[in-house]
Amino acid sequence: MLHQIALLATVTILGVLEQAYFAMQVIYARRKCKISPPLTSGPQEFERIFRAQANCSEYFPIFLSVLWVAGVFSNQALAAFCGLIYLYARYQYFVGYAHSAQERLSPMYFSSGVLCVLIALSVVGLTAHFMALPYFLF
Repeated sequence: MLHQIALLATVTILGVLEQAYFAMQVIYARRKCKISPPLTSGPQEFERIFRAQANCSEYFPIFLSVLWVAGVFSNQALAAFCGLIYLYARYQYFVGYAHSAQERLSPMYFSSGVLCVLIALSVVGLTAHFMALPYFLF
């Protein structure tokens, strides 16, 4: 059983570590710019890092949900591969946004595309699962 989810679990842990890295970057930016919580405004450098981390955190539950549904009901290896690509794209998004707001756009669009692929894999996998049921839940 564990081999059926090991890749998904690995990508999940990598995603958690990435989220922790983003949170640490906000802490470092707060210290550098002398912005104490709960303030969220300050120099543009800080605000871009803060928004990049917040945006990545907002999308993380969506990513985890479709990663696992796609991996369990469609193809674990393909879902995990898409998950790694997504995490890399979000890292590029974070780095780009920290540099300038314009540089976040390409990685944002790319990561959204990867989410769409994971959603499609999820829908196809779930549809195949339910269609294989003898009475289709009726």
